[in-house]
Amino acid sequence: MKSAQQIVRFVLPAVVFAGGLVLWEMIVDVNDIQPYVLPSPLLVLKTLVHDWPILSQSLGVTLLTTLEGFVAAALGGVALALLFNQSKWLEYSLFPYAVILQVTPVIAIAPLLLIYLQQQTAVIVCAWIVAFFPVLSNTTLGLNSVDRNLAGLFQLYGASRLQKLMLLQLPAALPYILGGLRIAGGLSLIGAVVAEIAAGSAGAGSGLAFRIAESGYRLNIPRMFAALLLLSLAGIVIYGLLALISYLLLRRWHESALGKES
Repeated sequence: MKSAQQIVRFVLPAVVFAGGLVLWEMIVDVNDIQPYVLPSPLLVLKTLVHDWPILSQSLGVTLLTTLEGFVAAALGGVALALLFNQSKWLEYSLFPYAVILQVTPVIAIAPLLLIYLQQQTAVIVCAWIVAFFPVLSNTTLGLNSVDRNLAGLFQLYGASRLQKLMLLQLPAALPYILGGLRIAGGLSLIGAVVAEIAAGSAGAGSGLAFRIAESGYRLNIPRMFAALLLLSLAGIVIYGLLALISYLLLRRWHESALGKES
């Protein structure tokens, strides 16, 4: 029964997607809509194949930026959360500024960063800004959510602060950390895209978001759709990889992963 439900769970979205593509193709053909208004799915696919040398190079630039921003956010967020956990004074002093950094729209920060930093550095910083806070907040929450009884047991046996951190707090916080990383993966791509659009408007850029803006200026709408398709696929792959890593790390002991195996 469960296997049948899992099959339906994966088949239904594919059927809906295929039906949407067929409906889209029919609407374009019946109404004779011009490609610069709305290209058909087949034309988008042909454009993706024809312009693949340009789009693939831009995709590589965007993915590299996303990876660098994500790694910086992951390392910085976890490290700062560990410092917050060890020093409440430090948390009270710096956490409000992390919140301010999160709520400030990155589209407003990107032009300023492009003035003071090199283009590629500014784009990476934008990706880091967007992805940093979910890792920091989730890790901080996880480290502070340790069971009080287990914490009392460690204290009763005279465990050092390092032993408590490594053997109790970090394992307990791992699901929270992985959840923050899954969120940060998609947000780092969004930050990279926003920064690339700002860099493109400043007259420089080579990422996939720049190609979208460039295609819009030239009314090359099929290429715009093809680039947007690549961005969507990149986001899905990033989330899928992080979800897989999370499952592999939690499947033997955490309820969130154990339930998926039954």
